[in-house]
Amino acid sequence: MARNEVDRVQYQTVQEESSKLISRPLVATLIIFSGMIALFFGIAASISLGAADIDFRTVWEGVFQFNPDLTAHQIIQELRMPRAIAAALVGAFLAVSGAIMQGMTRNPLASPSIMGITAGSAFMIAIAFAFFPGTSYIGLMLWSFVGAGMSACLVFAIGSFSKGGLTPVKLALAGTAVSALLSSISSAIAIHFRVAQDISFWYAGGVAGTKWISIQILLPVAVIGLCLAFILARSITVLSLGEEVAKGLGQRTVLVKVLGTIVVLLLTGAAVSVAGSVGFIGLVIPHITRFLVGVDYRWIIPCAAILGALLLVLADLGARMINPPFETPVGAITALIGVPFFLYLARREGRGL
Repeated sequence: MARNEVDRVQYQTVQEESSKLISRPLVATLIIFSGMIALFFGIAASISLGAADIDFRTVWEGVFQFNPDLTAHQIIQELRMPRAIAAALVGAFLAVSGAIMQGMTRNPLASPSIMGITAGSAFMIAIAFAFFPGTSYIGLMLWSFVGAGMSACLVFAIGSFSKGGLTPVKLALAGTAVSALLSSISSAIAIHFRVAQDISFWYAGGVAGTKWISIQILLPVAVIGLCLAFILARSITVLSLGEEVAKGLGQRTVLVKVLGTIVVLLLTGAAVSVAGSVGFIGLVIPHITRFLVGVDYRWIIPCAAILGALLLVLADLGARMINPPFETPVGAITALIGVPFFLYLARREGRGL
């Protein structure tokens, strides 16, 4: 009799939590199609505008009728196209990583930058520059993955040992502390081993100077990481209701968390290895996406990928246009958007401490 009562209560809990799953598939579909169109024009504008403005007709010819004898076509093919594509991929990677982290941990403050993951990746890249000069691009990406995993483990360990256990704000504070520590050590390494100029790019954040080799490496990561994210989307939706509810529905929560963590580390490590520490996209975009499409991650993940890609493409374009011919770090542009948003969330969640 007691067992039946427990099952009944559990069933009611699942029904109540499931009723909270607001989904807006029509809005999500509209965002996907309109976002793809906006992203296409954003990439076209990114290729066209810069120190040397190139009209859209020349951009079209440079992409589809390349003439190596024309300087404008060389600028398009060798400099601006890989840069624009890298911005789109990195923005999508960071946005999807943030969405997965927030869904798995039920922590609205979770994101690759705030949880110290980007700082860990940049720290290991500094180690590679200092102690293993001449490391290949693929080698740097591997170092970036290791740093992402190391910092994630460190942040969760510190948060777990705190009094009262893990809370959203405590995880954010642990991430901030770990980020500050790793950034300080990285700066010391850069100064002592005289590699400050080499790693300054990774901390400023940006996709300037991206080559096609970077795109060739990012594309397989995009296929593997984003496909895994789409496969896990339904499970993350259930997990976002709470671990007890997810277990009551028969979900293997540990497996979902392990796979989700692998996706986050894969996407974030690849993003940092190309663009450095670009912050707050993984914080802001998932919140905007949930507000627009609801809490079904089958819609959140594709919409977040498109919106994140669009945001970083436009931020990179703005970084070039603010003070031409000089470039403003993209990380500064995204921080202008993300810092006020983070303070608002921290204040709201701080009431639960």
